[in-house]
Amino acid sequence: ASAGGLEAFEAFFRACPANSGMAFVLVPHLDPGHESLLTEILQRSTAMPVVQALDQIAVEPNRVYVIPPNREMSILNGALQLSVPEQARGQRMPIDGFLRSLADDQGEKAIGIILSGTATDGTLGLRAILGAGGVCMVQDPATAKYDGMPQSAIGAGYATHVLAPDKMPAALLELTRQPLFRTPGTPIPTEKA
Repeated sequence: ASAGGLEAFEAFFRACPANSGMAFVLVPHLDPGHESLLTEILQRSTAMPVVQALDQIAVEPNRVYVIPPNREMSILNGALQLSVPEQARGQRMPIDGFLRSLADDQGEKAIGIILSGTATDGTLGLRAILGAGGVCMVQDPATAKYDGMPQSAIGAGYATHVLAPDKMPAALLELTRQPLFRTPGTPIPTEKA
C-alpha cells in the first residue's frame, strides 16, 4: 500500500482472525526520514503481534511484519532480508521488489495483495507471483482512498481477486483450506478468533 493504505490495513486486520496460520508482510511506502508508528497503530486492529521487520528474521505464522523506513526488503528461504536502498526515493519500487522475491521464494504458495496507493508499484510484482502460480488480490478501486495502484494491477490483468480489504481475509482463509497451502497434519484454520 501507499497513500490511503492505513485505512485499508486497518479494515483488513480487523476482519482477519489471529489464528489464520498465515504471516503478513507489509511493504507500505514510508517516509525514509522519519520513524514509523505503523506497528503501534496496526496493533490496535489485530491480536496478532505486529513487529517491525529485522534483517534475517524468519517469518512465522500469525504475525505481522512491517518494513522499516528507508529500507528495501526481500524474502529468501522464509527469512526477511533488509538492505539500504540504492536508488533515489522517487525511483524506488519496494513493493515490486518484495513481491518478486516472494514469488521466487514461495512459488505457487505466494499471495500478493495490492491496496490503496498512487502510481504503479506492485503491478510487476503481481506479474511475478502469477507467473509462479501464486494468487494476487487487489483492493476494489471503489473502496480505495487512492485507486492508482489497484487500477494499475487490474488494468494489467494481474488480479485474481478484486475485493474490499475487509473481504480479503475470508478469501485468504478459503485458499488456506486447499491442500497446496496446508502442511500435512495441520488443522484447517477456522474463522473463529
